[in-house]
Amino acid sequence: MGVLAGLDHLANFLAPALFLALALAAVGWLAWGRAQPGRRAWRHAAVNFAVGAAALAAGLAVFGRDGKMATYAALVVAVAASQWCLSGGWRRR
Repeated sequence: MGVLAGLDHLANFLAPALFLALALAAVGWLAWGRAQPGRRAWRHAAVNFAVGAAALAAGLAVFGRDGKMATYAALVVAVAASQWCLSGGWRRR
């Protein structure tokens, strides 16, 4: 496999984590942006992406291949939990 093909595979592997991280950061900013003035959406997106990439890598290690629905379910749960923690969800009632 060439360098460009390897980069293409890596980009396609990480694309679900990137999309989910950006979407959750945008929705969180729209929902709570003015209520939390010191909050930075790009920091949330970066942390969510790192958590999502780790979840995808763990799924690849556990199942031995990419694209399992259980891996994507774990990705959604992990990134949602990360966004909840970053947004201070435990402090709200």
